[in-house]
Amino acid sequence: MHTLADLRAGKLAGSKRLDLSCDLTTFPEEIFSLGDSLEILNLTGNRLTDLPADLHRLTHLKILFCSNNPFTRLPDALGQCEQLFFVGFKACRIVEVPARALPPRLRSLVLTDNCIESLPDELGQLQDLQKIMLSGNRLHSLPASLAACDRLELVRIASNRFRELPSWLLQMPSLAWLAFSGNPLTDIHTEASIRRIPWSQLTLHEVLGEGASGVIQRADWRNDEGDVQDVAVKLYKGELTSDGTPLNEMAACIAAGQHPNLIPVEGQVFGHPQHARGLVMQLISARFVTLARPPSLESCTRDVYNGTRLSLSTVQRMAVGIASACHHLHARGINHGDLYAHNVLWAESGESLLGDFGAAAFYPGIDTGLQLERIEVRAFGILLGELLAYCDATEEQTAPLRDLQQRCTQREINARPLFAEITPALTI
Repeated sequence: MHTLADLRAGKLAGSKRLDLSCDLTTFPEEIFSLGDSLEILNLTGNRLTDLPADLHRLTHLKILFCSNNPFTRLPDALGQCEQLFFVGFKACRIVEVPARALPPRLRSLVLTDNCIESLPDELGQLQDLQKIMLSGNRLHSLPASLAACDRLELVRIASNRFRELPSWLLQMPSLAWLAFSGNPLTDIHTEASIRRIPWSQLTLHEVLGEGASGVIQRADWRNDEGDVQDVAVKLYKGELTSDGTPLNEMAACIAAGQHPNLIPVEGQVFGHPQHARGLVMQLISARFVTLARPPSLESCTRDVYNGTRLSLSTVQRMAVGIASACHHLHARGINHGDLYAHNVLWAESGESLLGDFGAAAFYPGIDTGLQLERIEVRAFGILLGELLAYCDATEEQTAPLRDLQQRCTQREINARPLFAEITPALTI
């Protein structure tokens, strides 16, 4: 984190990134001294309510974070920033999104956890738009003009007031990741039964991981028979995330049931002293690692890989496993919503586990379900394409998989195969 004192002293001259969180109530004029270099500006966690009209003087500005500030209106000044492609105003108090506040090259718009009831029709004029995150607002609908955004791939509208999904949204040619839980259009399914595990039977140890929705720790579980088992315990934070609420995530995990390519759930925590919700899951072997890292600001909707090389048999086995898990979920009326490599654990043998149900949602209806499945098929096709990009096999050897990948990602959504057709097609 930088300081205002260093900025004023000229110590940050030439910086491409500036991070200021020092209880600012006004935009420091000294930031403009970085106008010839600044590309990323992070003003998260201040007390700002507006930005200067001449923000465009930061001619190289590409990425702007202004989350956790009491803005009530998306600042008009953003619309004059020619290079700005990422705008993040999460957890502010935004009610109004003026059309003139939209930068012409906008690719990623993050307005999660605000008070927005409507959006301008001019959103549909943003031809570069790939990602729009709107969970935790008061939206009843989206501008139909968004149907013209052919590059739109990721939409998060969880925890709003939608009573139906727009028909045009379900036909968008590039859409691959859709989160919509916590809206009146779908209920949380509670009929799935699951074992209740008393908190007193659990002894927590080191943290294994932490995400937006909760913390996972290794634990000992001493069951009713007195046997001790190594497990993983996920305690949910109870806060809204960009994908939805932890309650919806937990319900989807429970309803998903058992499958060889899903992380097995042993039971649900009850009797926590702070009334926290949680799940007890099987402890996954350390030989499983995350397949990739989440998208970067530059990659926007594409995961970042570490350059791992894969054999054809590994790619095929992983693809079969993930497709089978998705078929299982959709057969139960569950849309995963975040089918990404960064949510896949894998071993060199090709074994794979699909995790992170933070964006999962139950089908609003059967007909809608078929469209949702074909949207998720596109996400699978993108994942398959990434696996093939790191595969050591020849083009001739991978030709059948590449053909399948193209069918899964084709623009005509109704021509894409369903997961029931994909698994047999993965056999070379």
